[in-house]
Amino acid sequence: MSCPVSPKLDFGGTTPYEDYVHASVLHTLQQQWSKDPREMSFLVITQVMELYFGLLCFEWRQAQTELRADDLRAAVRTLRRSDLHLQALSAAWRPIARMTPTEFNSFRDALGEGSGFQSGMYREMEFLLGEKSASMLVPHRAVPAMHAQLEESLAKPSLYDDVLAALKRRGFAIPQEILDRDLTKAYEASSEVEQVWAEIYRGDDRDLLELGEALTDIAEEFARWRYDHLLATRRSMGAKVGTGGSAGVAWLEKRTQRAVFPELWTARSYV
Repeated sequence: MSCPVSPKLDFGGTTPYEDYVHASVLHTLQQQWSKDPREMSFLVITQVMELYFGLLCFEWRQAQTELRADDLRAAVRTLRRSDLHLQALSAAWRPIARMTPTEFNSFRDALGEGSGFQSGMYREMEFLLGEKSASMLVPHRAVPAMHAQLEESLAKPSLYDDVLAALKRRGFAIPQEILDRDLTKAYEASSEVEQVWAEIYRGDDRDLLELGEALTDIAEEFARWRYDHLLATRRSMGAKVGTGGSAGVAWLEKRTQRAVFPELWTARSYV
């Protein structure tokens, strides 16, 4: 039986592609606030970043489910996939970073006080990585659904909390007080956890080594995303106050100094 040479063209209504992707809806969501054509690039890239934030949150929640089921291989596959998403997210900075200050200023006023700092899904992403802060809920009070979602996430275990719990179930000396701590607070590095990772890296359990490396890849790529954000901001607007009222470059410099999954970096000195 021969295959048709040409694709099917008439579906008697909307196409299956449209039904699945909702492309016509997506392309109505870009509404410029200025007449500068460069604003469209900034707007689309920002929306793409938002979609990636949501995708990363989805992937890390999936990894948490797999970790709780002690399926480390499945969790590692999910984490590896999310690292590729982070790489694509980082690449999105390049067109913005290539704007000159004059080009960025041509539509910057249209943003008003709008800032990526106010992104609820980005905040969710940080919470999943253990970067917890109750004060970060404040900008979302006017959006009750998002505020409730973030408040719930603040009190739940982060991805790293689930990793440590899985390691404890495998017999590693993860202190119980770390698992029982106030989960609404940012994770603080532990010398005991550092020694557990050093033990894993000295060992030959490939599943655990792969888990450590997948997490390190995510931590590295997330740090790179933050640094690329800093560079893009420094290049396009210098040291001016950020659109959301933050200290701009100074605020971003401070954020780049924070590392997620900290013991995965320091443990390497003891291997």
